[in-house]
Amino acid sequence: MSSIEVPRNFRLLEELEMGEKGFGDGTVSYGMEDQEDMMMRHWTGTIIGPTNTVHEGRIYQLKIYCDQNYPDKPPEVRFQSRVHMTSVLQDGRVNPNSFHILRDWKREYTMEKILVELRKDMASPQNRKLPQPPEGSSF
Repeated sequence: MSSIEVPRNFRLLEELEMGEKGFGDGTVSYGMEDQEDMMMRHWTGTIIGPTNTVHEGRIYQLKIYCDQNYPDKPPEVRFQSRVHMTSVLQDGRVNPNSFHILRDWKREYTMEKILVELRKDMASPQNRKLPQPPEGSSF
């Protein structure tokens, strides 16, 4: 039995609805940057830093860009808030070659999954104690 592929805009509408309803424990969230964006390309995300790490108590803002190939190809993810992590480049972009979700992208992955996995990455041994830029600074 073959699976039915949901068209891009329907998929993004599902993600928008999920983001507006809220999900999980509230440590990550996302939504559209501009409600007038008919192509649903520009999104924002928020991650609350995990406890027992240098990220604890910090709120990180991100931009997510879903081009016409989403969800077949991963979106571009960029931190607006300055952060030091092994998977984040100097300009704030999440490196698709070193962040496993983007590198090993599957069509069923969502923006929620990206944010949840970035938060987990903050708590990983290689990132949990990295010195961070001053709180509130941005790229």
